[in-house]
Amino acid sequence: MEKIILTGDRPTGRLHIGHYVGSLRRRVELQESGEYKDIFVMIADAQALTDNAENPEKVRQNIVEVALDYLSVGLDPEKTNILIQSQIPELTELTFYYMNLVTVARVQRNPTVKAEIQMRNFEASIPVGFFTYPISQASDITAFKATTVPVGEDQEPMIEQTREIVRKFNSVYGETLVEPEIMLPDDKSCMRLPGTDGQQKMSKSLGNCIYLSSTEEEIKKAVMSMFTDPGHLKVTDPGKIEGNTVFQYLDAFCNDGFFEEYCPDYKNLDEMKAHYQRGGLGDVKVKKFLNNVLQETLRPIREKRHEFERDIPYVYEVLKKGTEVSREVAADTLRDVKEAMKINYFEDKALIKEQSEKYNA
Repeated sequence: MEKIILTGDRPTGRLHIGHYVGSLRRRVELQESGEYKDIFVMIADAQALTDNAENPEKVRQNIVEVALDYLSVGLDPEKTNILIQSQIPELTELTFYYMNLVTVARVQRNPTVKAEIQMRNFEASIPVGFFTYPISQASDITAFKATTVPVGEDQEPMIEQTREIVRKFNSVYGETLVEPEIMLPDDKSCMRLPGTDGQQKMSKSLGNCIYLSSTEEEIKKAVMSMFTDPGHLKVTDPGKIEGNTVFQYLDAFCNDGFFEEYCPDYKNLDEMKAHYQRGGLGDVKVKKFLNNVLQETLRPIREKRHEFERDIPYVYEVLKKGTEVSREVAADTLRDVKEAMKINYFEDKALIKEQSEKYNA
């Protein structure tokens, strides 16, 4: 079977380096690997509206922000279809049919749904659209016949729910849908990058992000105020690596070449860590090194973004073409689903003939 990828992001704001480490960098690698017949990267605006229904302008404005970030990190519209979810109505129809295959109790047990409901304070009043978004996600994945879904570990329950829906559909209606496999990050440092304040989650609302489009000054300010080891009060004190945000960022972004350029006292990150742990290495020196690493990593991304910002009509043309190609694939899947469910009345010539013979015998 030919391999196909489906992945994406909700357009709730500019993308940050947590997105880059957790997914964007990997997407570009997969794009360039040549292993996949098709790659679909979705801007999930319909999903974003499930908890922003009263603020659609926020979602609308962020479409181009996310698209700019995609292009700036290296997603190539000649190799990857970048699409807007809401512009493919077939996804909504598939979601409606899949709803009949899932119980309310099963959605309620989904750990990701539970966590998201709690985070958004929806316990007392959950929008139906938000509650059922695991089913919508199953529609997104199956519509493009995705065999592979690269996500973080927190999304495993969502992919498992999609697999359950696929198995249920195929058992009831016959083999129609493709059951996807999850692709988790292969580097532990890419599982989840913490916020600059040491909080588990990097988010715009917490103000603990470094964005892909952040300026040099913004990056430096964020790094120099970054959470480290609270017990490392003096340079001579032994420091802890575990839970130290600065070293978590270095794990995610650093390679040996950076030491030769910016910190020749060490050959690699292991040597720096060892020195910090035994004492004698101050936080300021480590932070200055991290700042250099991030500046060099993000500068070309920011510069490329500025180039695309000068031609916004081109960005929308990329989105339009990617969406058109994607809709053709989704339409094919919907056609197969309706045929399997025997609700393709006007295309079913055998049915028309059968009924004609029945009533004209």
